[in-house]
Amino acid sequence: MAKPKRRYVCQACGSIAQRWQGQCADCAEWNTLVEDAPATVFSLKHDLSAGGRAVEFVGLDAPGEKLERYSTGIAEFDRALGGGLVPGSAILMGGDPGIGKSTLLLQAAALMARRGAATIYVSGEEASAQVRLRAERLGLADAPVRLAAATNVRDILTTLGTMETPALLVVDSIQTMHSDQIEGAPGTVSQVRGCAFELIRYAKQTGAALVLVGHVTKDGSIAGPRVLEHMVDVVMSFEGERSHQYRILRSVKNRFGPVDEIGVFAMAGAGLEEVANPSLLFLSGRNDAVSGSAVFPAIEGTRPVLVEIQALIVRLASGATPRRAVVGWDSGRLAMLLAVLEARCGLNFSSAEVYLNVAGGYRLADPAADLAVAAALVSALSDKPLPRDAVWFGEISLAGEVRPVAHSAIRAREAAKLGFGTATGPVDAEPGIAGLRYSGLRLLPNLVDRILGTP
Repeated sequence: MAKPKRRYVCQACGSIAQRWQGQCADCAEWNTLVEDAPATVFSLKHDLSAGGRAVEFVGLDAPGEKLERYSTGIAEFDRALGGGLVPGSAILMGGDPGIGKSTLLLQAAALMARRGAATIYVSGEEASAQVRLRAERLGLADAPVRLAAATNVRDILTTLGTMETPALLVVDSIQTMHSDQIEGAPGTVSQVRGCAFELIRYAKQTGAALVLVGHVTKDGSIAGPRVLEHMVDVVMSFEGERSHQYRILRSVKNRFGPVDEIGVFAMAGAGLEEVANPSLLFLSGRNDAVSGSAVFPAIEGTRPVLVEIQALIVRLASGATPRRAVVGWDSGRLAMLLAVLEARCGLNFSSAEVYLNVAGGYRLADPAADLAVAAALVSALSDKPLPRDAVWFGEISLAGEVRPVAHSAIRAREAAKLGFGTATGPVDAEPGIAGLRYSGLRLLPNLVDRILGTP
């Protein structure tokens, strides 16, 4: 009998190599090749053009079932999901160890069970006694949640087949599950893919909402094959620093709602608590006017969030190499913005260290933050505080133009609601909000002149 050939699959791009190597030849990622079971190769004479069942086609205007959702009892969780749990959906939640994934899902399962919904929590990492101990600490020990500690998918599905279909099924985590029909240890590419497929098929057939907890790699992406994210309906990322109190649940992919919707939580002694107004959260402590501080109205999904951007400029002696440190923003975009300020506005940052921070552990990816970052940098360089009641938003091009951004009215409305009196942005984005004075800018040098007080 011929010895089966080994193959290695890249977890980043999915390419296949015949031998292991440190770097993937296709995507150039390091340490992503994992051994996988050999694929079945069909003969060239294998014909799939006949012998199957006819597929029924329908029109786009065909009547369908109304999309109904289950409320988890946690408003911020429902918001990130797009309105609640959809029956038969598969959700993948990833996050750093200790960030609070298991705590949040245990709270959601307990609240749903208290309202009469059948919920099942399967733990593959902790014993049942450990989960019960956490439930007692959270004050949820009286919730009728069905708890089990198991890792064999065949045993789990066999048991579920003899029970009432649950409204919510939590599997923590998918990397600990294994199937006796697949070779390999738990956590390998073939095991994760096969176990997830069987669990998702159960959810689709029965209408149970399935939540899979996933580990993450050192760069923050979900561990395992990339195809796992394509198999599920919703991919959620639980973000935040363990040293900070606040957590952000972000929707990365959602087939039933908006993408990049967020829910904000605060870690307390009784578990995760909802933060109804995150703008007040990220703006706390702004009592005195200091240089290098600017407020930016960000948009996360459909929610406006006001965050504080802080900049610090430190002059160096001649000959020293300046440092650029960024927390919560893209370092490449900061380098581009510094180059535009030097080339178009005549400011000198080459002999100074630049430190940029987004307060509260928040991470920004909105290009509209360019103007707020530029205002904070100019304020820190000139040591002149910005007005405390002002917000800044706008995208800056390489030519030094302030370009319009989306949702200007929503950003300005949130600023006015929190007591801000002025807003500065693109010249063609007048929001027309009562009680808010808007000042439009066409070029970046206009911003520098305004902050420095030059005509």
